[in-house]
Formats: sequence, structure tokens, C-alpha cells
Amino acid sequence: MISKRDYMNAMMLSPTKSSVLKTLLNNALTTKINDREMFMKGIDYSYYYEENG
Repeated sequence: MISKRDYMNAMMLSPTKSSVLKTLLNNALTTKINDREMFMKGIDYSYYYEENG
């Protein structure tokens, strides 16, 4: 999982230094693309990242 803080920091740097965001995302990739539990966790985390705070 990528922490909200790490993700936001990488997003702020991405216009000038996209390698930070690419590395962060690349390290979080999974091979469990057909795993329903993993899919549902992905949805939960997408809401987590959109929350304020």
C-alpha cells in the first residue's frame, strides 16, 4: 500500500520529477489481477485517497 502522504508528495513533484511517482507506483504493482479481494481493496483505497485530511 502507498501511504496517502507519499502519494500526495509524489503527485506534487510529478510535473518536474515524474520518476518519484513512477517508482512509487511501480513498487506497489501486484500480479493478483484476478483476485476479487485485491480488487475490492483497490476500491476501498481509492476512496481513502480522495478523503480530505
